[in-house]
Amino acid sequence: MASYKNIVVLTGAGVSAESGVATFRDNGGLWEQHRIEDVATPEAFRRDPDMVQNFYNTRRAQLKNVEPNAAHTALGTLETKLDGQVTIVTQNVDNLHERGGSTNIIHMHGELGKVRCVCCRRVFLWPDDCDQASQCPNCFNQSALRPHIVWFGEMPFEMDRIESLLCACDLFISIGTSGSVYPAAGFVSLVRAAGTAHTIEVNLEPSDGASYFAETRHGEAGTLMPLLVEELLA
Repeated sequence: MASYKNIVVLTGAGVSAESGVATFRDNGGLWEQHRIEDVATPEAFRRDPDMVQNFYNTRRAQLKNVEPNAAHTALGTLETKLDGQVTIVTQNVDNLHERGGSTNIIHMHGELGKVRCVCCRRVFLWPDDCDQASQCPNCFNQSALRPHIVWFGEMPFEMDRIESLLCACDLFISIGTSGSVYPAAGFVSLVRAAGTAHTIEVNLEPSDGASYFAETRHGEAGTLMPLLVEELLA
C-alpha cells in the first residue's frame, strides 16, 4: 500500500451524508420537497430565479451546521503526509473536504459557496445569500448571478483534467458513490482501460459498479477511510 504515489479519490454524496448533509437520493427524489426540475436545471432558473436562489441560499446556510467527518479528515491527512500526490475529485458541492484539511480538490459539480455571473462569466466566493438584486462585483449587472452549480443538462467542470489524472494515477479510490451517475460512474472503467492503477471501492454497500473494482471495502466511510489511510501511509 505504501508504494502508491499518485492517488485519485472520487467522493460522492455518501461521504457528506455521514456529516448530516441531506442527499437527493435519501429524500425519495426530492430536495426539501422540491422536484429536481424546479431547482436544478437551467430552465428552472429562467422560469423562477427567486425560488432557485432561495433553495440554494438555504442549502448554503445549512453548511454552517455540519462538520467534516473522519473520512474528510483522513483524506486531509493523506494529502499532507503522503510522499506523492493526492487529488480529490468530488461530486459534492459542500466545503467539507476543504474543512477536513484537503487542498487539491476538483469540484466537478460546482460549489455552494460560489456564484457565477451569466454576463461576464466570472466566478466569485459568496458565503451569504444571493438574490436577483445582488450585483456582480465585476460587471455590476443585477439579476446576473447564478449558483456555481452544475445543473442537470450541463457539463461537469474540468473533465479533460480529470480524465488525464485518472489515466496517470496508480491508485483510484471511489468513496460513497452510487455507481449509477455518469460521467463519474465511468471513471473506474477509464482507470482500468489505462491498466496502470489499483482500484478500491469504499461504500456503505456495493455500488452499481462494484464489480469493476479490484478491491471493495463496505461500511461507513468514517470508519473505513482512517484505516485505509493508515495502510497507505505505513
